Amino acid sequence: MIVLVCALVTISVLFYIFYLPGKLHVGPEKTRLVYLRERKEVVYENLRDLNFEYKAGKFPDSDYQAMKSSLEEEAAAILAEIAHLEEATISPLRGSGKGARV
Repeated sequence: MIVLVCALVTISVLFYIFYLPGKLHVGPEKTRLVYLRERKEVVYENLRDLNFEYKAGKFPDSDYQAMKSSLEEEAAAILAEIAHLEEATISPLRGSGKGARV
């Protein structure tokens, strides 16, 4: 009897864990540009936090400068990629107006 109850509980738990309903709600698909903008905000927030903690005396100058330069390099790379992606999406739109009169 105990084995039967344990088997039923095991089957019910496995069914509950692995059952997929017929209709799944999937959130909006993120583009690379949206991801980069979110990442930029995170890096900026990290820079603000680092500056605050440095002024509070939690970091020595050498650590602060190393972490700050690392975050600034990451932010510059993100901004460059954002600019490249925005330029790539805008360029085809500009080229589509062939023959337009000014």
